[in-house]
Amino acid sequence: MRALLQRVSRAEVRVDGRPLGAIGAGLLILVGVAPEDDELIAAAMAARVAALRVFADAAGKTNLSLLDVGGAALVVSQFTLYADASRGRRPSFMRAAGPVVGEKMYESFCGALAAQGVVVERGRFGADMAVEMVGDGPFTVWLDSAELGIGPEVAS
Repeated sequence: MRALLQRVSRAEVRVDGRPLGAIGAGLLILVGVAPEDDELIAAAMAARVAALRVFADAAGKTNLSLLDVGGAALVVSQFTLYADASRGRRPSFMRAAGPVVGEKMYESFCGALAAQGVVVERGRFGADMAVEMVGDGPFTVWLDSAELGIGPEVAS
């Protein structure tokens, strides 16, 4: 599982021009799923996201987590995080999970993040979405479960 976290002062996702999810201060989280991802990986990634210290404390140091600041998360499915552009001019998405596994693990991640105590807003899996955000910082963090030692893909 991969997640791209963008610290935001606000973010919104729309489908067909209609608002679907919106947050104030918090994280816009783009989530990509690999075929071998499961509920344990989704839960571990959600726990990592909730506890990651990416918000400033009173001294201006990034010592606070999403939970510490009471921030929300807007989670948007993004299979293109598994794009392979190493050959040719058209990316391959063969390393991304198919729609059945992808949606199940996206929902599992969202549920696990909410279970951590984070207010979670969502996009719509598989929809053509317009995502708008105002970055705070900018401050962007890339998480990959394989690089974090989470899940079976570490062995491959």
